Amino acid sequence: MADPAAQLPRHIGIIMDGNGRWARRRGLPRSAGHRAGIQAIRRVMEAADAAGVHCLTLYAFSTENWSRPRREVATLMRLFEQTLKAEVDELNRNGVRIRVIGRRAQLSERLQRLVAEAERTTAENRSGVLNVAINYGGRAEIVDGVRRLAEEGRDLTQLEEADLAGALYTAGLPDPDLIIRTAGELRTSNFLIWQAAYAELHVTQTLWPDFGAEDLRLALLDYASRDRRFGGVLDLS
Repeated sequence: MADPAAQLPRHIGIIMDGNGRWARRRGLPRSAGHRAGIQAIRRVMEAADAAGVHCLTLYAFSTENWSRPRREVATLMRLFEQTLKAEVDELNRNGVRIRVIGRRAQLSERLQRLVAEAERTTAENRSGVLNVAINYGGRAEIVDGVRRLAEEGRDLTQLEEADLAGALYTAGLPDPDLIIRTAGELRTSNFLIWQAAYAELHVTQTLWPDFGAEDLRLALLDYASRDRRFGGVLDLS
């Protein structure tokens, strides 16, 4: 009999899509969808922990999202600040380590301080890891990793995959085994493009604010049913 633990992903990445559609279908402003999306994060974290998955990466704000209306961007940034303030103590009590991945220099000084404080407070926790991708882009992450190695004086002509992996935002964590995308879109949108090279992709029509424990259970069942393959020769016959 297969080991049940072997059928669980060690690390799940989630592209949280559909907040705007959720709000529009209810005749509400987009900000209401974003607030509902924040509530979904807690449900999913609790469900993942109960299932035995203790590493999550949530795609909260991409490098491309700055092109959204200024008011919407401002609302999202306020929500990030409020959520960090409200949740860090409980996450810390539960032994969860918080990491914020992405280019921080474009964030407000206040948000940067809150991020640094949350990471410092939870740095020694070992029960779980929550990566929140803010101002994140997979291509930008690779560029930043190469720049970091160059600044360290590394010989880039001798670069190996392990060298670059160690310079990425997620260094020290297992690559995601499963990427979940909500709201039915069939693209990865520049999310963890290095780390997710061999991840399984699960797409659900469920909008992110409606995503919950049952949706996660179905994603895990789908993952467990896959015959995972890690490269090799393509059979085009």
